[in-house]
Amino acid sequence: QVGGFSWENCGDRKNPVVLQSLSVAPDPISIPGSLRVSAAVSSSKTMASPLKAVLVVEKALGDLWIQLPCIDDLGSCTYNDVCAILDNLIPPGTTCPEPLLTYGIPCHCPFKAGSYSLPASDFDLPDVELPAWMTNGNYRVRAAVSSGGEELACVKLAFSLQS
Repeated sequence: QVGGFSWENCGDRKNPVVLQSLSVAPDPISIPGSLRVSAAVSSSKTMASPLKAVLVVEKALGDLWIQLPCIDDLGSCTYNDVCAILDNLIPPGTTCPEPLLTYGIPCHCPFKAGSYSLPASDFDLPDVELPAWMTNGNYRVRAAVSSGGEELACVKLAFSLQS
């Protein structure tokens, strides 16, 4: 299925953090619009600061996949401290935003080992000014999260955007 939503774990089978399920609707994802997401993640290890995330974002141009650069923290970026980014977005001590709060999903480090699940929940995608290279099209994303050089999780996503 070309241009359809798909996901897979891409890490070692021994990775402590594994995506169990993920579904996204509509397909293609519409910006602005509403996005319905359900997901389940299991972790056999507490994830603590510093958490490093490496994103590789590719966009289809005809039959070619072009790696998008990291511009203004969008694209194929390396984030050396995800915990600090979360603290900037959601100040420590404030409650986690819905629907995370309702389902007991943490929004700050450390993330305790365990199973987390998000039943189908709606998120509003605002009409953000995306750079032209980030608009309509088919995308592939590989996200790897590590701590102290040890890979904790690796997930690959494929999706289409329509703005």
